[in-house]
Amino acid sequence: MTNIRNRIRMSCVGCVFTLAQLGCAMCALGQAASSIQMNPMEHDSSHIMGPREEPQAQSPEHDPIQAAADIVRDPADLPGPVGKRVPQLVRVLLVAQELEGQLDALLGTTYEYWTFNGKVPGPMIRVRQGDTVELTLKNEGRLVSHSIDLHAALGPGGGTDLTEAKQGETRTFTFKAIVPGVFVYHCGTNLAAQHISNGMYGLIVVEPPEGLPPVDHEFYVMQGELYTVEEIGGAGHQKTSLNKLMDERPEYFVFNGAVGALTTEHPMHAKAGETVRIFFGVGGPNMISSPHVIGQVLTRVYNEGSLASPPLTSVQTTVVPPGGATVIEFNPLVPGSYKLVDHALIRVARGLVGAIDVSGPPHPELFHEGPAQ
Repeated sequence: MTNIRNRIRMSCVGCVFTLAQLGCAMCALGQAASSIQMNPMEHDSSHIMGPREEPQAQSPEHDPIQAAADIVRDPADLPGPVGKRVPQLVRVLLVAQELEGQLDALLGTTYEYWTFNGKVPGPMIRVRQGDTVELTLKNEGRLVSHSIDLHAALGPGGGTDLTEAKQGETRTFTFKAIVPGVFVYHCGTNLAAQHISNGMYGLIVVEPPEGLPPVDHEFYVMQGELYTVEEIGGAGHQKTSLNKLMDERPEYFVFNGAVGALTTEHPMHAKAGETVRIFFGVGGPNMISSPHVIGQVLTRVYNEGSLASPPLTSVQTTVVPPGGATVIEFNPLVPGSYKLVDHALIRVARGLVGAIDVSGPPHPELFHEGPAQ
């Protein structure tokens, strides 16, 4: 119990944490932003777990001299709508990189992330139904092989065998995106769950020919889990616990890779009356998410990431399985800071909270302190 109380204190920095006052969890979260480089011609946008054993390749010893990287993907870093156009060839480059990144900048906590293009999640890939996608995976890692399983690619393994790349190798495969929707992609190399937990996941959006209805803001958010040897709240370099991974006992739940990713580092922004769309996925690898925006009713939810079915309307909380996705939309009318959470609310104390800061004039006719007037 002492460890749990210490963890909550470190996550809230002087706040008293209660589930009814989730804003307190905000004050501990922080990191610095950076952007990725893309080829201007590209949208930078065996899955059975193996036996319970340690992998052959091990992470190198922590080098305290080397500065930890910012691995957080800004939720505003996503390609714009495809729009109405004829199908075309889209070339995508994903680079597998293993690097030491900031897990909790406030506490000086780092972790050995495995990433696509140096960020978590990997870049969003955005195409039109009917496009031909030529995907290249370049493995710049030094530890293990990597690959890509795209849930939108209709063929054995989703491309895993065709992209399996050892250290220093580059592999390419091509598929046609014939089904519209929002789909997860992830590393499929054994032990796939370990690669995913370490950060190797992202979304591919296949828009229908008519595109999606226009909105004022689009954001890209994915939920993941980290399984560290040390309990949450520890400083210094954290190593992966394969035993906790096999037992499905994560220490951290994170949006976009790290504690504080969507609060002090990259809160989302909108104005009152604007429509917000979030492409939301769960890398996992193990836990279901129940995304909820506190103080909002979701005006539209594209259930299970389907863009071929009519969206649900007036939804309070939706459900996304590991390896699944959805699209949520809402229209905040009252200014303030709205919290994006998984409604398994104890996960807020394990790092899982985001913010949508809404500016604009007050609307006391909709929401105000005190008795009715």
